[in-house]
Amino acid sequence: MADPVTDTQTQRLEFDADRGSSRSRWIALGLIAALVLWMGSGFVFPAPEAPPETRAEPKPVSVATRQSVAEPVPQIFVAEGQALPDRDTTIRAETGGEIAEVLVEKGAFLEAGAVIGRFVLAEREAQLETAREELSRAQREYDNANTLLEKGVATVDRVRQAQAALAAAKAQVASAEEAVENTVIRAPFAGRLEELQIDIGEYVAAGSDVARIVDNTPLTVAIQVPQQAVRSIKPGQKAEVSFITGETAEGEVVFVGSSANAETRTFRTEITVPNADGNIAAGISAEIRIPTGEVVAHFISPAILSLGTDGTLGVKTVTEDDLVEFHEVEIVRAEVDGLWVRGLPDTVRLITVGQGFVNQGEKVAPRTAGELDIEAVEAATPQSAEPAE
Repeated sequence: MADPVTDTQTQRLEFDADRGSSRSRWIALGLIAALVLWMGSGFVFPAPEAPPETRAEPKPVSVATRQSVAEPVPQIFVAEGQALPDRDTTIRAETGGEIAEVLVEKGAFLEAGAVIGRFVLAEREAQLETAREELSRAQREYDNANTLLEKGVATVDRVRQAQAALAAAKAQVASAEEAVENTVIRAPFAGRLEELQIDIGEYVAAGSDVARIVDNTPLTVAIQVPQQAVRSIKPGQKAEVSFITGETAEGEVVFVGSSANAETRTFRTEITVPNADGNIAAGISAEIRIPTGEVVAHFISPAILSLGTDGTLGVKTVTEDDLVEFHEVEIVRAEVDGLWVRGLPDTVRLITVGQGFVNQGEKVAPRTAGELDIEAVEAATPQSAEPAE
């Protein structure tokens, strides 16, 4: 029977018998080292970057364009006004009494000084006769007083009294003669008898309206000029006047107010219009067109106007590099077929179709409307434009 193994021998035998566990540890350490080396290799030898994905640049938007050249354009101030007579006067009775006769009819054309009617004269003629007799008596007394004064019989005071009486008698005669003259109602100037308010046998008080006479030769057209335009309107400027009844005439600015209306901030301006035959009636409406200067502008269709990012009104154009530009414009004149605008270079390529799809600075492909095979906005031409009504 074998001898029992001591503790020391047992421990040694156990240690010598566990060689497989030592190899496992080395294998584990080797795997860990390999893993560390593999992970670190990514920093030392990074993988090549993949080439960036290239995208094709979008094609420029095609827009229709046309060449536009600026032209001198007269600036015209347009306003609505009213035709007024040159003179419009109400005739009033200068005395009171009964109307003896009426010599004209309403609507008649009268020359200056023409007799319209007369008052009854009997009483005034009697007063004139009495005044003349009193004047004769006063004249005799004055002459007698002077004769007596020369002879030393009369005093100076008596002569002065006679002289005062003579002056009073002369004044009385003049007053009576004026009263007789006032019984005749006359036209103060040549014109049309617009109203007649008296009839034979009617009693009229002094100061009452008896007639109205209107002179339409020439006519005066009154307009209101806004404060921002008043500096461009001056006396002597010519004006084209179109009356609502169809007549047209050339007038002249004769008055520009120097004080604005407190409510409307406008200045009253008057234009004289010849009306020799009197055919144009007073009181009708009229359109006034006054040339005020000249500017260089482009004629465009309203359809090509655009709004900028800040809300300003403008037009989009194309540069030589085919880039979009936005130009703020000012309308200087409106006509039937288009607008005259300023604020653009003298020569530009206007975008007539597609302006709503492009913005400032974008690259575009300018084409003609025919090349795009679309119906473009018809180009406005000054030759076809007529002034707006």
